Amino acid sequence: MRDFGDQTGNGESADWATMRRFLPYLWPAGRPELKRRIVGAGVFVLLAKSVTLALPFAYAGAVDTMSADGDPAVWVAMALVIAYAAGRFGTVLFDQLRNITFNRVGQDAVLGLTRDVFARLHRLSLRFHLSRRTGELTRVVERGTKSISSMLYFLLFNIAPTAIELVVVSIIFWTLFGWELVAATAVTVVAFIWITQTITEWRVKLRKEMNDLDGQAMGRAVDSLLNYETVKYFGAEAREQSRYSNSATSYAEAAIKTENSLGLLNIVQASILNLMLGAAMAWTIWGWSTGKFTPGDLVLVNTYLMQLFRPLDMLGWVYRSIRQGLIDMADMFRLLDTTMEVEDAPGAPALIVRRPTVTFEDVSFGYEKDRRILHGLSFEAPAGASVALVGPSGAGKSTIGRLLFRFYDPWEGRICVDGQDIAKVTQQSLRAMIGIVPQDSVLFNETIGYNIAYGRDEPAPDDVRLAARDAAILPFIEAMPQKFGTQVGERGLKLSGGEKQRVAIARTLLKDPPILLLDEATSALDSRTEQDILATLKRVSANRTTIAIAHRLSTIADADIINVMDAGRIVEQGKHTQLLRLNGLYAEMWNRQQNEEDETVAAE
Repeated sequence: MRDFGDQTGNGESADWATMRRFLPYLWPAGRPELKRRIVGAGVFVLLAKSVTLALPFAYAGAVDTMSADGDPAVWVAMALVIAYAAGRFGTVLFDQLRNITFNRVGQDAVLGLTRDVFARLHRLSLRFHLSRRTGELTRVVERGTKSISSMLYFLLFNIAPTAIELVVVSIIFWTLFGWELVAATAVTVVAFIWITQTITEWRVKLRKEMNDLDGQAMGRAVDSLLNYETVKYFGAEAREQSRYSNSATSYAEAAIKTENSLGLLNIVQASILNLMLGAAMAWTIWGWSTGKFTPGDLVLVNTYLMQLFRPLDMLGWVYRSIRQGLIDMADMFRLLDTTMEVEDAPGAPALIVRRPTVTFEDVSFGYEKDRRILHGLSFEAPAGASVALVGPSGAGKSTIGRLLFRFYDPWEGRICVDGQDIAKVTQQSLRAMIGIVPQDSVLFNETIGYNIAYGRDEPAPDDVRLAARDAAILPFIEAMPQKFGTQVGERGLKLSGGEKQRVAIARTLLKDPPILLLDEATSALDSRTEQDILATLKRVSANRTTIAIAHRLSTIADADIINVMDAGRIVEQGKHTQLLRLNGLYAEMWNRQQNEEDETVAAE
């Protein structure tokens, strides 16, 4: 994948590539109303520029009328001044009408691109999201979004009109004052653009470094705040402050360099423009002294150069904003270009489940190429059966759940649901058939009702209430003043671990899938609530295939099939009593847990 974010040195081709990719958003196919708005905005740009170019003649005419020999033509001068004022109002009017006409186009372009980026982020693999910091990711999208509007404004309403004005002013100067003034203006503009580009290219590097440090500081801040409790547990406030302070200090130093370079650019720009302005006016005065020019000509030259230099004076800022905008947009396009590790096969059909049988056939997989987690794993979860996966930590139990949801594809072998290879059906249809209650239940920073209702699109309130009751959380909800409107806080931190787990269970019950995956579903519950939930899960598991990943063996002792895993392989398989008779790994784990429970009861 080409790195469009590299905008230093020889980045012109990347800039054009970024612009070409953005143009379809600006000139969208099948949207004639937006195209008409773009044309209309262009008409208002031309009208505003025409009035602007005519204004100096009115101003110069008024001055010449006032300085003419004999009785001054007061009303003529007055009319020219009024026309000048009306023209200035006209330029403001046309500019605002241009903005009103174009605003919808700009916002639509922003919406289209950000919507595509957001959709892409949700389609990227779990590996991508585990390797990226949330703060850095959101900052990339935020900067890219903000850059679009400013880029459109500068390109369409600053650069293009300035180029038109430069051509027209050159023609006027050639006609009225000769080639000398045109040549001086051209040399000034070329020198101004060259020095601005040279310094700004240097500043772009500084700015990119500053943005990288800004993203790093934001990423560390967000990461630290998301792990607030962990920081408190280990008394690491000073350590986190030092870590953030180091990043913030580096960012501040880079920001100082960037701002100082801006001061240098402004000084050089002002020197070039004011040198030209002074020379042009002196040359006009010399022409007046010889009778070649009038006082109005001095006003004409001064006004045209001031009008021309005003956007040129902003050229450094405009150029920098455009280049920075291209960098920010390129970062967004780089997200769009990120290779999707898990994709639907071309023309993949939807998964149709009549008998929810889950089969792993000789599956091998690892998160890294040099570290294999599963070694030729094979097992079956028959339709309607309760199947348990147990084993020591690191045996690969949770990896099975991630593969079943197709967050990753296995290296070898295949996984089938009702005889259909899940790699050959759509991911959306696959995940619609599976419900999960994870060990670490992360909730949205919303209400309890919203989090439970997330299990299904637009569920009926009665269905949400029923799911809450079956998950044994309804009494807790009804005891709260806001009931289902109770806010759970970021990641659900306002709830206890058991309450979060029950919300996750209710959410899955509402989804009502034919296959249930329970990843330590009752690990955060007390014994009494655990028994209630287990009874509920057993009842709702009827006619469903249930795969339970468990550490506490007592919770899966009544499973139809228990698969005992060790080092990515199934080493034992059978029912609870059969496995105890084998006197192998399962029996060892069972006896150890029973002894621990006995010791706990004795200590109490």
